[in-house]
Parts: sequence; structure tokens; C-alpha cells
Amino acid sequence: MTKEKTQRKHFLETLSVLHWVLTFLFFGLTCSILMVYLMFTSLWPLSALYFVWLVLDWDTPERGGRKIHIVRNWKTWDHFRDYFPVKLVKTAELNPNKNYVLGCHPHGIMSCGAFSAFSTKSCGFAELFPGLRCRLAILAGLFRIPLMREYIMGAGLLPVSKASLEHLLSKSGKGNAVVIVVGGAAESLASSPGVNTVVVRNRKGFVRLALQYGADLVPVYSFGENDLFQQVTFSEGSFGRKLQDLIKKIMGFSPCVFVGEHFLIMPYRHPVTIVVGNPIAVPLRITPTEEEVDHYHGLYMEGLSNLFQEQKVSCGLSESHRLEII
Repeated sequence: MTKEKTQRKHFLETLSVLHWVLTFLFFGLTCSILMVYLMFTSLWPLSALYFVWLVLDWDTPERGGRKIHIVRNWKTWDHFRDYFPVKLVKTAELNPNKNYVLGCHPHGIMSCGAFSAFSTKSCGFAELFPGLRCRLAILAGLFRIPLMREYIMGAGLLPVSKASLEHLLSKSGKGNAVVIVVGGAAESLASSPGVNTVVVRNRKGFVRLALQYGADLVPVYSFGENDLFQQVTFSEGSFGRKLQDLIKKIMGFSPCVFVGEHFLIMPYRHPVTIVVGNPIAVPLRITPTEEEVDHYHGLYMEGLSNLFQEQKVSCGLSESHRLEII
């Protein structure tokens, strides 16, 4: 029988998730405005010195970042995990003497499950997969935002850029697990409760990367991620959808119109189960052919579909649910 949460515990969980949501939505803009504002005050030397530092430190995110263990170990992430709760499930062994590219689906609105499982210690990745170092790769543009870049690098996040991923897979030895939310902004627009749609059919860059560095592919499915928010969806061809697509083309992300509980921005307290599937052995091919990329991309989609089918009932879905790959 699950122990009932105390009022204090409930409050701490809500506060930790509110911190995450506000960071996701407003931290980057707030940091940018603050640094510009300081340039017009008596504190302008602080802002000027930081911008000099920013230029000198520009390439650090692409060179493995600057992970701060105390940030990844914050107690607040345990409360964040318990809010939903988020659970990480292992279905196969991953050899610490190899490197891996983990494709995580679906993106959802904020990828709460992926962040909790792969960018904090709260879900026990290190205990489930001893010897592996896990890094979650996110939108590269976020690492150009002053101050925010320091915070997200401290949490162990990396830009999902070619230079960043190649550095991790080629210059950090073995035992690296790079997590990429493959569907990205396009998949977030398909996020809605009860929907199991992933955008991967025409996304092959992560497979090519795995071949170039001989890193095995691992499908990951985040059951419940799409149930955390209700999204206001715009039909194809509508003004709202055209605006979302335009911003996605310019900025690399698409603004979603969504609602949750508590001031409409808090995610629903819905369980999220991150299931790590079976690895797909990938050979080393420095210059892979299109046929090789297509072959292993097909194996990946098959592995993802099998993972969904095998785990859906135990993760709260009915037998009638199907995975749609677009």
C-alpha cells in the first residue's frame, strides 16, 4: 500500500516542478533581458565581463560541457520525480565497454521524463546501468543564451549538434550513452493525451552518427509523457499552425499552446515510465552508405515498435493502443 504523501512533501514536489516549468518557459528570456539591462546601469562592467567570458567560452558546450555533480544530485530532482512519478525501466543489459545512442520518444511538451531519467540522478540510471555515463542532448540554441547556458551545462545537458555528439562519442572513451529526443519540435506538436505518435521515419541523422562511431542504437519510449498537458492543436494549413511552423524554422523550436493544472502551466500528476529497450548492434562505418543507414534505421524503427507493443500494457495502456510512426 502506497504511503500517503504529507502536505510538506506535496508542496515540495509542486515547488520543484514549478521551478522546472518556469525555467523551461521563461529563464532564457529573463537571462537575456537581465544581461542587456545591466549594460545600461552602473553594473555594466559585470555584464561586459560576462560577454567577454561568453566569447572565450563559446565552444565549451561542444567539447563535453561543464557538468557539475552537485546540480545533478539536487534533492529537488527527487521531488520532481515523485510529482508524477517518473520511473526508469531496464529491459536489457548495456555493456559499459561500448558507446550508445539512445533515441527517446515521444518529445511531449517539455520532455519531463527524459530530463528526470537522463539528466539527474533521481531515477537511478547509474545503478541500473553501471559503468555508463548518460548525457541528454537538447536544442543547441539554448547554449547561446547568457547565464542559462551555465545552468543547463551544470545539469549535464549537451547541445544536440554534430560537433557536440561527435566529441562525446570519439574523445570521451567508452561507456557513453548519448540520449537524443529524436522527434524534436515536430513531435511536440503531435503531443496530446492518448496519442502515441513519433516522428522518426525521415530522421536518419542519429543512425548515421551511430554508424560513423560504431555506437549501438537503443530505442527508448516514455509512456505517459504525452499525458502531462492538454495541447491546443491547430489544423494543417491554419494560421496558428503556419505560425508555429515558421517559428520552428527560424528558432529551431515550435511554441505549443497548452494547458495543465494549477495556473494552467503545471503538468498533470500522471505517471511517466521511461523504458530502455534492447540495443541494436551497429558496426563502425566511417563513411556509411545510404543503404547501410536505411538498413539500421529500419531495424531501429522495428525495435521501437516492438518495445512499445511489449511494454504498453504494463505501462498503463490497453492492448488496443498502437504506435504511429510518421
